Amino acid sequence: MRHFSIHLIACAAIGLFGYQAHARVDEEVNKLVLSYDTPATNWDKEALPLGNGWLGCMIFGGIEQEHIQFNVDSLWLGSESDTGSYQSFGDIIMDLGAASATDYHRELDISRALQTITYSSKGTRYKRESFSSAPAEVMVFRFTADQTAAHSGRITLSDAHQAPITVEGNRISAIGDTNGKWDKRVKGSNIVLNYEAQVWVLHEGGRIQAVENGIEFEGCDSLTILVSAGTDYLNQRDKGWKQAHPHQRITDSLTQASQQTFEQLKQAHIKDYQALFNRVSIEVGNTPEPIKSLPLPERLDRYRGSNSMKKPNLSKGAADPDLEELMFQYARYLLISSSRPGSLPANLQGLWNNSNSPPWRSDYHSDVNLQMNYWFADQANLSDCFSPFAEWYHSIREVRREETQEHFGKRGIAMHAENGIFGGSTWKWSIGDASWLANNLWDHYAYTQDLQYLKTRAYPIMKDLFMFWEDHLKEIPAPDGNGTVLVAPDGFSPEHGPHEDGVSFDQQLAYDLLTNFAEASEILGVDASERAKARTMRDHLLGPQIGRWGQLQEWMVDRDKQNDKHRHLSHLIAVHPGRQISPHTTPLLAEAARVSMNARGDGSTGWSKAWKINIWARLLDGNRAHKLLREMMAGNVHSNLFNMHPPFQIDGNFGYASGVCEMLIQSHMDAIHLLPALPDAWKSGQVIGLRARGGFEVSLKWTDGQLEAAIIRSEQGKVCRLRSATPLYVTQNGRKIETVVTDRGTIEFPTLRGVEYTITTTHHNL
Repeated sequence: MRHFSIHLIACAAIGLFGYQAHARVDEEVNKLVLSYDTPATNWDKEALPLGNGWLGCMIFGGIEQEHIQFNVDSLWLGSESDTGSYQSFGDIIMDLGAASATDYHRELDISRALQTITYSSKGTRYKRESFSSAPAEVMVFRFTADQTAAHSGRITLSDAHQAPITVEGNRISAIGDTNGKWDKRVKGSNIVLNYEAQVWVLHEGGRIQAVENGIEFEGCDSLTILVSAGTDYLNQRDKGWKQAHPHQRITDSLTQASQQTFEQLKQAHIKDYQALFNRVSIEVGNTPEPIKSLPLPERLDRYRGSNSMKKPNLSKGAADPDLEELMFQYARYLLISSSRPGSLPANLQGLWNNSNSPPWRSDYHSDVNLQMNYWFADQANLSDCFSPFAEWYHSIREVRREETQEHFGKRGIAMHAENGIFGGSTWKWSIGDASWLANNLWDHYAYTQDLQYLKTRAYPIMKDLFMFWEDHLKEIPAPDGNGTVLVAPDGFSPEHGPHEDGVSFDQQLAYDLLTNFAEASEILGVDASERAKARTMRDHLLGPQIGRWGQLQEWMVDRDKQNDKHRHLSHLIAVHPGRQISPHTTPLLAEAARVSMNARGDGSTGWSKAWKINIWARLLDGNRAHKLLREMMAGNVHSNLFNMHPPFQIDGNFGYASGVCEMLIQSHMDAIHLLPALPDAWKSGQVIGLRARGGFEVSLKWTDGQLEAAIIRSEQGKVCRLRSATPLYVTQNGRKIETVVTDRGTIEFPTLRGVEYTITTTHHNL
């Protein structure tokens, strides 16, 4: 095993990893590109996404015709009584005239959130660059060539809801509203939103001319297309969910953007994006350069050992650790692109949707999918991207309270599994869902230690949920005949099985909610009597049960079938994302969870495999987690790296990233566990900038499967607790830090806010 020198260990992140913890290795840049040698022909399998949080598009990269399908996160149907559905906004078509091309290359550089297309046609080299800018609030599409007067054609705008198209000068506009029956699943009255899209065509050389639904351009040296769109949605119920018409906001954004050069817009975009993206770097191995340079479809075929996603053959597949890293960083790219402060949260398809009747309404599905979208946000150092989740939940709180009172006659919050932007909730009541979403709220506090957020956003909802469980739980004789227990009545284990009392899904989520509520109450110093009641209720709950074949029971009744391969793993929430079951604290229950996982099998949908990666990591089985990671990559990922349920669902992309984080760092059991589930396939590597609960940023380096060193930055000055398979030694700027060994198998030491601590194994003789 290679060792660090004394001076290297003492130099914290800069010396230990060769660069600052917030910076990305320059050599990593060329790994972070999705590359193709043909245009896209299929929206969800081949086209490539851009987004600035709320305004996004899918680009096909055609030669004769460019197709840009675009979305705005708030273009929804629905009401306070109906989930509604997320809608497509429209399409921009550019007829370019070039019928054939050579040396075609299409790529998405996720280190810069920039799409580039190059090709040659009739002796001219063409280039397109595209991005969706958060600071400018516009999408930018740049068309250049190495010859003058190279661009002639037409650009047209079409609206997905048949709004009239107007053209004036260099501007194309669509102005409409959502009134109408665009999705037959939406019942009753619709909260009608007004919307608008504008396309501005800026040209150098040549001329442009307004035509029906678009603009013709002739003999132009270059074109810059600026696009913005929006609705009058506002996430405030007391204002009728509406604000001013978006026309002026859109016009102002486009006016300001048009006064900047393309390079100014691009550099401001890259700087803004990289402030988030560059926080984390990961290295789990090295793929040979010739493999990395392959077009991504060929590279995926090589990885899966087959040219068919439906029939992968991993026994013939080849290792590609850089591809596994790319998939992780792609999830971070997608979250930054679909969830920024001020936007709505990432929905079932993130930001991207080309249908007015999308699968499962492209909704906020609350029986695992929305939760999975945000499991990794804080872990992967994207805490900023979590705020849309918290603001959405806050905005619909009163609607959910009212329907819960009306339907159940109980205080607090309950949800159906389908949810929209106005608080409407449809399909089945799924009682535990609201508390499951609150797990994400609590976790965000656990990572950030943001007391203002806890007080104003997380805790009020958690208190509502405490009141719901207080009203909803009922006392029954314990199944073992020993006294009584509290159970949730008439529950349902998503998405199968009977409705009955004591379903593990509800029991485990009640446990988590009551635990988290009590801790939050204590931190804030409020509601002492409710806190005591919550702990009493939690301790009186029917807990996880081990069944007749050693499994963790999904129901209070021991009816689990060993051949049940259902995609949902609702009785394993206590393992992940919960903290009720762990090999460290409840080994018998952890073993029962392992039995259940083996029975469930490794097959299933993309998001289900992603969840299984996380659960196996929590069970400390890195090789099994990596097996599922490979199988998901081979059998559930399209050539544009979108996860397939099928159809496309973004939760699998995000769940994959969470699984990678869980394999490298865990912190849910009141200690930071370094390399808890490192697979043999990732023999040596490093990760920089992940986060752990308690307000810590963690960077790790390992060699031959063993921790070599870590850097832990304390952002809040809390006590740091560490768990590792090997003894650990702590220094700060070369000075030994005394640690205390606890009876829980961890070490702990005090920290100072803003200070970095170096962690090594004891065989480094300092």
